[in-house]
Amino acid sequence: MEFGYFTLSDNHYPGGRRSANQFVLEIREQAILADRLGMHSAWIGEHHFDNLGVNSRPDLLLASIIPETRHIRLAPAVNVLPLHHPLHVAETWATLDLLSGGRVDFATGRGYDRHEFKPFGADFFRSAEQFEEGIDVLLKAWNSPGPWSHKGTFYDIPEMMITPRPVQSPIPFYVASFSATSMEMAAARGLNIIFAPFATGMVFGGLDRAVSTYREACVRHGRKPGRAMCSYFIFIADDDEADAYGRQCQMDYFEHCVFRAIPSKLEEAPPSMHYFVRIHDLLKQLKKEDLSDRSILIGPPAAIVESLKKVESAGIDEVILYFNIGNKPNEMVKEQMQRFMEEVAPHFQGRHLQLRAA
Repeated sequence: MEFGYFTLSDNHYPGGRRSANQFVLEIREQAILADRLGMHSAWIGEHHFDNLGVNSRPDLLLASIIPETRHIRLAPAVNVLPLHHPLHVAETWATLDLLSGGRVDFATGRGYDRHEFKPFGADFFRSAEQFEEGIDVLLKAWNSPGPWSHKGTFYDIPEMMITPRPVQSPIPFYVASFSATSMEMAAARGLNIIFAPFATGMVFGGLDRAVSTYREACVRHGRKPGRAMCSYFIFIADDDEADAYGRQCQMDYFEHCVFRAIPSKLEEAPPSMHYFVRIHDLLKQLKKEDLSDRSILIGPPAAIVESLKKVESAGIDEVILYFNIGNKPNEMVKEQMQRFMEEVAPHFQGRHLQLRAA
């Protein structure tokens, strides 16, 4: 099982001590460190208008670290496809794949923050249909051996080819899944998948059941199952004081960032996203002492190893770790990353062992 760095760039905290500009530069520094520590990947979130997160261009941030890194995979977490024309997305990430020597992992999602849609003139209530059609345009753009065209509900593209072409054939393609709808989209096309453990517990009954449901759906569609990944919040805590701090950071994230972004009423979302209202209500009732490895890895290294062994046995190929959540200082985040790679990661087989040895 591999391990990656992950952030959504949450920075909306009362009395916050850092600007959005400063935090974006800290994220860049942390992503470079992830490569030097032997992490497999860096997954940088896309959010707009300082609602949940402050980094709007993961492509540019990742492009800036190409000369500073050697091995790390470069990925958005995730590209919010309905906010963009898929041809722009295809060209951007194909170029990044070329410049990085074939290090791109592409991931996309439908988006869940309606406040991000209106300024772009995007239709939040038709986002599922537009998302699915956008995926098909990307697959044609990257994988067609010659000129191609597309005529659908949202996009009418005459015969063309994009330039440059991606180095990888194909670019590893992931779909972020909070629901059975997005999981079916991935399975029907044989695409890789990324789960959020908290959502899988509510929607599928657990991470292991989510992975098995995805694999069964791939087979049902005549597709070979791809890689399954998940994200986790994390804080290594050696004593009660550190544990309390980590839990409070998590609760602050829910209160000041998540509740601003996800729908809280049924009329605020299309029917296929009504489960977010349940997530909102469950998080409102959550107390910090209730936090468990269904949502966050917290505790001493041995406890985190034990939790991750269960994740590995569920069939997860890679875990991306959200270290900088909740307004943590940059130096603390970097220390946490280093401790994880020294004290937790060596308990798992993966490319990280060879990278650290080298």
